[in-house]
Amino acid sequence: MKPCQPTRLGRCIVRFFQEYLPSLRGMSRHTIQSYRDGMVLFLGFAVKDSGRPFKRGARAAPIEYLEKTEIEVLLAGISRATPCGQRDYAMFSLMFNTGARVQEVLNLHVRDVRLEPPHQVRLLGKGNKVRICPIWPRTARLLKDLVQSRGAPENLADQPVFLNSRGLAMTRFGVRYLLQKYVVAAVKEAPTLADKRIHPHSIRHTTAVFLLKAGVDFATISQWLGHASLNTTMRYARADIDLKRQALAQIFPEILAPPKGGAFVFHGNDLTGWLRRL
Repeated sequence: MKPCQPTRLGRCIVRFFQEYLPSLRGMSRHTIQSYRDGMVLFLGFAVKDSGRPFKRGARAAPIEYLEKTEIEVLLAGISRATPCGQRDYAMFSLMFNTGARVQEVLNLHVRDVRLEPPHQVRLLGKGNKVRICPIWPRTARLLKDLVQSRGAPENLADQPVFLNSRGLAMTRFGVRYLLQKYVVAAVKEAPTLADKRIHPHSIRHTTAVFLLKAGVDFATISQWLGHASLNTTMRYARADIDLKRQALAQIFPEILAPPKGGAFVFHGNDLTGWLRRL
């Protein structure tokens, strides 16, 4: 098989990123990477529009997330008249608020929650990486009520925030079971839920999609969710066409300084891969 050769368009894009932006416009590496994000989105759209892939590989499964009305119906279906209902409402509200992985939420201890302004939680993510995530005052109030309902034991700060009915830490399987129960109950008011395979990670997807729709840039969302790579965050922009339009309209960061010359080398056989490595 003959090696791939750069097309005229490909060479033009390379000059745009190697010469025009850094030299003629004096843009920083960070700003160039922001332009890169928009270009990668465009190339992804071109792939779908033409039906001709840039590279071979398995097709990624669609991201399942909840719409605003579905979230409202799901949360409204949780009765807070019982201790378990109070816990479940606070837990799923926190998951929607932070986009945290289910295990990150279950690992949360009382000492990791700041219930006074500025409200925030300290999450322990993959690779034991710690990140701070802001929470809404309403979410902080829910957590405060949940914690205060236990009284004032000596080891309260060391207790997990979310406990099962036996006073033990909850499990991922337990959270999945609860979510499925509330989704089934919500189908009557939100029939669109019947066609979706909702699981705890779908809540994380929902937060990411809504952050993008609100105009938050990829870098901030990546740090918010604790992604190791910006490429992981960018897949949410492929969830629907509205996100693609909004992502391309992002406000780029301030110009800092031109990058060092000769930093980007294009070998001619993988344009999108070269763009992602900028």
